[in-house]
Amino acid sequence: MRPSEREAEFVARMEFEKRKKIEEEKHKKLKAEEKKRLKDLHNMRCPKCGMELIEIDYKEVKVDKCSECDGIWLDAGELEAVSKLEKTGLDKLFGVFKK
Repeated sequence: MRPSEREAEFVARMEFEKRKKIEEEKHKKLKAEEKKRLKDLHNMRCPKCGMELIEIDYKEVKVDKCSECDGIWLDAGELEAVSKLEKTGLDKLFGVFKK
């Protein structure tokens, strides 16, 4: 006995959904692996010149300074924390980086 057209369509749709789910899982895994690879490649590297960053902890704010181009980099939320420092605190923070 042959399946009806509706049954065949249902089976085909179910097979498609199953394969689509398998492919989506593969894509998620690839994305996670690629994200990890990029993080490992760029972690604590200057976004401008690619050299290593030196992390300085000042009043619970971690400030990253490039060892080559002297760029200063802040992570998410750190700009807000720095902006709350009083002027003397800011002067002292930037004094840490003077040559």
